[in-house]
Parts: sequence; structure tokens; C-alpha cells
Amino acid sequence: MVNARILRTLDVSAPPGEDAIEYLSAASGLALIGRRLYVIADDEHSLGVFDLGDSGPGRLFRLFAGQLPQRHKDRKAGKPDLEAMAVLPAFESHPFGALLAVGSGSKPNRQRAALLRLDGNGAIDGSARHVDLGPLYDPLRNRFPDLNIEGLFVAGGELCLLQRGNRASRVNACVRFAWPDIEQWIRGIGPTPSCRSVSVFELGEVEGVPLSFTDAAGLTTGGWVFCAAAEDTSDSYADGHCAGSAVGIVSAEGRLVLLEPIDLACKAEGIAVADDGKGFELLLVTDGDDRGVPAQLLSVTLPRA
Repeated sequence: MVNARILRTLDVSAPPGEDAIEYLSAASGLALIGRRLYVIADDEHSLGVFDLGDSGPGRLFRLFAGQLPQRHKDRKAGKPDLEAMAVLPAFESHPFGALLAVGSGSKPNRQRAALLRLDGNGAIDGSARHVDLGPLYDPLRNRFPDLNIEGLFVAGGELCLLQRGNRASRVNACVRFAWPDIEQWIRGIGPTPSCRSVSVFELGEVEGVPLSFTDAAGLTTGGWVFCAAAEDTSDSYADGHCAGSAVGIVSAEGRLVLLEPIDLACKAEGIAVADDGKGFELLLVTDGDDRGVPAQLLSVTLPRA
């Protein structure tokens, strides 16, 4: 078991004209560039931007237009369900790379992505460009009828998506695409890529509830780290009680080499690597499935496998 340290709550300062929110509650993915932390929440139209050296509120950056309903049932039905985000390497017209935040694909309105160009300091440069993920996701439904993409990362020349399982369908999988194919597709000059391979992982259980992928981040070694949650639900739409969370490491060869439960009672939904040196310092964000509960930023340290 690993110890999780609470670094801060994800409180934000909403600019004039935006939803008057005081914090992110359903944090679902994050990306770290230097000391700048980007956090998406699955029930918001904006991205949170935080400075790890500043304990003050983060700021919001608009990804999608419009306002979401306040009523929980309506908001859940209409939200973009952004569940994963990654830093993309440099490509044409994006010399300093980009951020890509993707929807889960669990419903037709959850197949949107937001592409954000970065500048030389790792800051967002310009407004979000939207990408329709339908052509990429539709073939995956033949393999995963209850599609639920919850992880995204780039490692070893591949862009990888993580399928999250549940009680009814316990399949947790890593779906790999060649990054050059994805790059050309994003730029609109290539066909929709086909996946190179699919690897299935068994993550065990917590109190009889299966652990399922909730996010991942690539490592310089070519492997990746991930977080997983034991949420007691039988489909990709309904929420359930979370019995606990865990973090793990998969090697560049695709082997699960470490899996450790987290000592803190939480649902870890997003992960980033803050230190890829002697050990792995991981940053995690949480989702309490309650808009009245602020999401938290956690720190976990793992030994190098």
C-alpha cells in the first residue's frame, strides 16, 4: 500500500461571464508541464489551470461554448464527459506540442475532443480546436460494446487509449495507435487510423469490487503509470460507491510490473508524472461524484520498478 499526501483542493476563480464555480469537483484528467498543471473535469466546459508553486485558486480556460444545466440528472446527460488528457509531441503548426482532452465515448455526445496549441513556455496559445472522435471510436465498439475511454498518453511512438471496465464487463485494455497516423488524422490530411494492437489487463479487486483503469501517463522509459478505481457500477454511465483506488506501472514491454492500493479513501481519476528520476512522484486528482465536494490534488511516490 502507498501513502497519498493531499496537496490542495482544486479551487478556481471563475472569470466574469463564466459559471460561478468555486472549485472543480469531478476532476478526471491532468497534464503537467513544468510547474503548470492542467486539469479537466468531466462535468465542466472549462479546463482548470494551476501553478504548483502557488496555493491560490486556479483559473478557468473555456473549451466548449454554452452552459451546462445545474440539475444533476440533466448535467450528467449533457456533459462532454472529458475523461483523459495528454501532452502531444510537436507537430506541424504546433512546434511546442499540444494538449488533447478527449471524451469517454460512452454516449454519442461524449465523442468530442479539445486540441490546445502550446507555446514555448507550456502555456495555451489560442483557443481550443474541436475534434470529432466518432470515426476513431466507432470501430472500437466492435471490441468494447460499453466503450469508456478513461486514459490517454503518448509513449514509444504510439498514442494509447485506455478502456475502463466495470462489474458487468471487466475488460481493462490499452488500445495503441501509431502516433504519426494520429498526427496526420488530427491535421486532416490522413485517414482515420486503425489501432495497432489491444492489450488486456487484470487488475484485481478491492472489497470484491473490480479495479478498473481511470487514467495513465507515459514514462520516458516507454512504459506507463496508471491509476485505477474500484467503483461498484455495472455500466459506463451510472456512478457507484468507490471501494478504493490503486496506482501501477506497466513496462515498455507491456507487462504489469507493479500494482499498489492507495491508503486514502478516494476515487483517483487522473494521473501525471512529476518526477521520472530515482522514483516516480505521481500527481493524482480525485472525483467525489458530488458537486458539493471539491476535487483534491494528491501526491504519491512509487519506487522505480
